[in-house]
Amino acid sequence: MKPAVMLTVTSLLSILLLSIHIAEDIVLGFSPGGLLNLVGIAILVVYLCGTLLLSDRRSGLVIVLLGSIVTAGIPVIHMMGAGVGVKRSAGAFFFVWTLYALGVAGTFGVILSARALASARAAHPRSAP
Repeated sequence: MKPAVMLTVTSLLSILLLSIHIAEDIVLGFSPGGLLNLVGIAILVVYLCGTLLLSDRRSGLVIVLLGSIVTAGIPVIHMMGAGVGVKRSAGAFFFVWTLYALGVAGTFGVILSARALASARAAHPRSAP
């Protein structure tokens, strides 16, 4: 499979998992529902635009790299301190599974976007002044 296709699929999967995770955070009471969630929607829209509209540009690859770093960091944030906090609730399995899936997809996205940025830099080096 081509690296660009893998990066697009991985980023779309990350966006889907992030939106599911945010919904789980609200349902399980980790995050209050409200207008502040519009910021999360805006971030996901920027990540989606970087993935689909700007995928052939450095700016799109940087957006995807930053989104992948955030995605990979979600499990770290949740597992620090008291842990995931949903030990025997009805949604505990799916919540923990999404944390693992976010970690894998995010880390893979970091690797793919870093490689794409490196090859974009090698293909188009900056001109000397």
